[in-house]
Amino acid sequence: MSKEVKTVEGRIERIYKMAKEHYGEVRFVGIKFHTKIGWVAKIQFDEFESLIAEGKNAVEALKNLRKRLKRIIARYNMV
Repeated sequence: MSKEVKTVEGRIERIYKMAKEHYGEVRFVGIKFHTKIGWVAKIQFDEFESLIAEGKNAVEALKNLRKRLKRIIARYNMV
Protein backbone atom coordinates (compact mmCIF):
# COMPACT_ATOMS: atom_id res chain seq x y z
CA MET A 1 0.00 0.00 0.00
CA SER A 2 2.34 2.71 -1.27
CA LYS A 3 1.08 6.27 -1.29
CA GLU A 4 1.68 8.19 -4.51
CA VAL A 5 3.86 11.27 -3.98
CA LYS A 6 2.38 14.24 -5.82
CA THR A 7 4.95 16.48 -7.46
CA VAL A 8 4.55 19.99 -8.82
CA GLU A 9 5.19 18.59 -12.31
CA GLY A 10 2.47 15.97 -11.86
CA ARG A 11 -0.01 18.58 -10.66
CA ILE A 12 0.73 20.79 -13.69
CA GLU A 13 0.24 17.82 -16.04
CA ARG A 14 -3.14 16.94 -14.44
CA ILE A 15 -4.34 20.55 -14.67
CA TYR A 16 -3.19 20.72 -18.31
CA LYS A 17 -5.01 17.49 -19.14
CA MET A 18 -8.23 18.66 -17.42
CA ALA A 19 -8.16 22.05 -19.20
CA LYS A 20 -7.40 20.46 -22.57
CA GLU A 21 -10.29 17.98 -22.22
CA HIS A 22 -12.75 20.78 -21.48
CA TYR A 23 -11.48 23.75 -23.51
CA GLY A 24 -9.53 22.13 -26.33
CA GLU A 25 -6.46 24.23 -27.05
CA VAL A 26 -4.25 25.15 -24.10
CA ARG A 27 -1.16 27.24 -24.74
CA PHE A 28 0.51 26.45 -21.40
CA VAL A 29 0.07 25.75 -17.72
CA GLY A 30 2.80 27.08 -15.50
CA ILE A 31 3.86 28.54 -12.21
CA LYS A 32 6.22 31.31 -11.18
CA PHE A 33 7.23 33.29 -8.13
CA HIS A 34 6.27 36.95 -8.12
CA THR A 35 8.09 39.08 -5.57
CA LYS A 36 5.05 41.15 -4.52
CA ILE A 37 2.28 38.55 -4.80
CA GLY A 38 3.97 35.22 -4.08
CA TRP A 39 3.41 32.07 -6.14
CA VAL A 40 1.19 32.44 -9.20
CA ALA A 41 -0.21 29.51 -11.21
CA LYS A 42 -1.59 30.23 -14.68
CA ILE A 43 -3.40 28.50 -17.53
CA GLN A 44 -3.17 30.35 -20.83
CA PHE A 45 -5.60 29.45 -23.59
CA ASP A 46 -5.43 30.26 -27.29
CA GLU A 47 -8.98 31.57 -27.61
CA PHE A 48 -9.95 32.58 -24.03
CA GLU A 49 -8.54 34.77 -21.30
CA SER A 50 -6.08 33.08 -18.97
CA LEU A 51 -6.96 31.72 -15.52
CA ILE A 52 -4.74 32.73 -12.62
CA ALA A 53 -4.57 31.60 -8.99
CA GLU A 54 -2.24 32.61 -6.17
CA GLY A 55 -0.85 30.78 -3.16
CA LYS A 56 1.71 30.91 -0.36
CA ASN A 57 3.74 28.19 -2.08
CA ALA A 58 3.80 26.48 -5.48
CA VAL A 59 1.61 23.55 -4.42
CA GLU A 60 -1.05 25.79 -2.87
CA ALA A 61 -1.17 27.98 -5.99
CA LEU A 62 -1.65 24.91 -8.18
CA LYS A 63 -4.35 23.52 -5.89
CA ASN A 64 -6.19 26.86 -6.02
CA LEU A 65 -5.92 26.91 -9.82
CA ARG A 66 -7.28 23.36 -10.07
CA LYS A 67 -10.20 24.23 -7.75
CA ARG A 68 -10.98 27.30 -9.83
CA LEU A 69 -10.89 25.29 -13.06
CA LYS A 70 -13.15 22.60 -11.56
CA ARG A 71 -15.70 25.23 -10.42
CA ILE A 72 -15.78 26.77 -13.89
CA ILE A 73 -16.26 23.38 -15.56
CA ALA A 74 -19.02 22.47 -13.07
CA ARG A 75 -20.78 25.79 -13.67
CA TYR A 76 -20.52 25.30 -17.43
CA ASN A 77 -21.98 21.80 -17.18
CA MET A 78 -24.98 23.06 -15.14
CA VAL A 79 -26.13 25.34 -17.97
